[in-house]
Amino acid sequence: MTVAYNHGKAERKWRILKEAEEKILRDCGVPKSTIEEIRIYDRADFNSNRRFYRWTNDVAEYLEDMQDKQKPKEIATITDLLDEIENENLYRALLTVNKRTLQIVLLKMQGYSPKEIAPIVDLSVGAIYARLDHLRKKLRKIL
Repeated sequence: MTVAYNHGKAERKWRILKEAEEKILRDCGVPKSTIEEIRIYDRADFNSNRRFYRWTNDVAEYLEDMQDKQKPKEIATITDLLDEIENENLYRALLTVNKRTLQIVLLKMQGYSPKEIAPIVDLSVGAIYARLDHLRKKLRKIL
C-alpha cells in the first residue's frame, strides 16, 4: 500500500522552511531582490518535485491495481500449460511431444522432483531424466 502524496502538507512544510531561510538571509543583509529571486527559483523546484511525486503516486497506484487484477493463473493441466504459451515456435514444438512428456513437464513446473514424478507417470527415474533431456535438446534446435 502506498501513501498518497499530500500536497497541502508538503506546501506548509516548504513555507515554514522558506520563511526560516528568508529570515536568516534578511538578518545577514541579503537584498530583498535576491531573496525574491531565490524564492522564485525554489518555488519552481518545489512545483517540479510536486508534479513528480504526484506522477509517481499515480503510477504506484496503477501498478498496485494491476497486480490485484492480474493474479497469475495456476497451471493445473496440460491444456492450461499449452494455453499459456505465447511463443508460437515453442507451442508448435510442444504439440509434437507426447502427452506423458508434457505431464512430466507440468509436474516438474509444479515443483515435483523426478523421484516423485516417476510413480505418477509410471516410468523409471532414469526415463524421466531421459525424456526431459530429449525435450531440452529438441527445444534448443527449434528455439
